[in-house]
Amino acid sequence: MSAPDRGIPEEVMEHAKCIAVVPHLLKGGFVFGAENGRGVATCRTAHGWSAPAFFAVTGGSWGLQIGVEGVDLVMIIQNDRGMQQLLSSQFELGGDVSAAAGPVGRHASAGTDWKLNTEILTYSRARGAFAGLTLTGAVIHRDGDSMRAIYGDRGTRAVLTGRVAAPPSAKQFLNAVRGAKAQAVAAGQ
Repeated sequence: MSAPDRGIPEEVMEHAKCIAVVPHLLKGGFVFGAENGRGVATCRTAHGWSAPAFFAVTGGSWGLQIGVEGVDLVMIIQNDRGMQQLLSSQFELGGDVSAAAGPVGRHASAGTDWKLNTEILTYSRARGAFAGLTLTGAVIHRDGDSMRAIYGDRGTRAVLTGRVAAPPSAKQFLNAVRGAKAQAVAAGQ
């Protein structure tokens, strides 16, 4: 958000239904490849942002590829269909929901449809060396172990719709989301 020429535009943050963050997605391959990471998501409720729900990203790929990289990934879920998929126990990017690289810069261009008719806009920062052309299918599913450890028997839907209070350990993440939203609103004024 703080990089004016490469950050997530405030228009995207202002209209976000949910925000999902994978702080370290590991991707690697040599002809056949795999990717794996864990993340947290929060959705807008009538009272602010929900408690974070935990999920995992796994995927495989095939194609001309070689290398290993770590990716920090932010997914902005922009509409009700994308939010409903996030509330489900599992969905596939590109199969169940459409995803596209989001626009960057301080403002999304008024002459371009920045929503791109996709459910999820993705932003990433990669480290490592990876090159290739692949056919990828990434699946996002509930991280049951983490959810049970923090929330017991409560499900993802209850957490992301605001029916479960955020634990104290979620304070830093929720403050970062609120800060990014406040920064976007302040920059737009």
